[in-house]
Amino acid sequence: MKLNSYSAGNGQGPALIVLHGLLGSLSNWKSAAARWAANFPVRLLDLRNHGSSPHAAEFNYDVMVADVVEFVREQNLGRINLLGHSLGGKVAMRFAQLHPGLVAKLVVADMAPRAYPVVHAELLAALLAIEPGAFHNRADVEAALARTVPDQRMRQFLLKNLGRDEAGALRWQPDLAAIRAALPQLSAALPRTPRFDGPVLILRGEKSDYLRDEDMLLIREMFPRANLETIAGAGHWVHADAPARFAEVVSGFITGEK
Repeated sequence: MKLNSYSAGNGQGPALIVLHGLLGSLSNWKSAAARWAANFPVRLLDLRNHGSSPHAAEFNYDVMVADVVEFVREQNLGRINLLGHSLGGKVAMRFAQLHPGLVAKLVVADMAPRAYPVVHAELLAALLAIEPGAFHNRADVEAALARTVPDQRMRQFLLKNLGRDEAGALRWQPDLAAIRAALPQLSAALPRTPRFDGPVLILRGEKSDYLRDEDMLLIREMFPRANLETIAGAGHWVHADAPARFAEVVSGFITGEK
């Protein structure tokens, strides 16, 4: 599958490919890409069923990895640095397991390879209950969504998934039905093998509960060279909560300064 992408930077060395989280898109990462672009090339991707990438009923980690491999080969990128957040973090870990020769360095933001509870079903149901085309503008969609999603920051994140069709009508960009159907697979643990022996940076938000201290036992079993760094004051959206510090730590790891 040919994924939608965005490029920034023309520096030397392996490109950094960035994979967003569930119900995210590459647009969430453009500010970070701008910070890194002076130091190394950056490629942001929309995963399948997200953003402006194609939709497909098949939606699991291995097919998402295959999509990214296709992009790497079509772009003749050779070895890459790979960063994934949340869902994208699991895709990145699985990519490194299956294609270690393509990965120079791996960064995983606030995600472990273990199983997680299926926690996004209610959010998806809230989105599926709204037909954006019936509304005139984004504000009206937000007002409807507020009835089931009272947290404003979460609403703003979800509303980034609004787009318009060829006739100009509002629509949800992700394939919400396919994502909902795949939630059990996406919430499951990754296989523990094969092992990836390359350098790995694990980042977590200080205020997030997605990545626990005990998770590092499993992570180091699968990724023996993994090092953990906690970003002070940040939650699960660590790149948005502490953008300057997050970008600095990632850049230091990628360029070898840390």
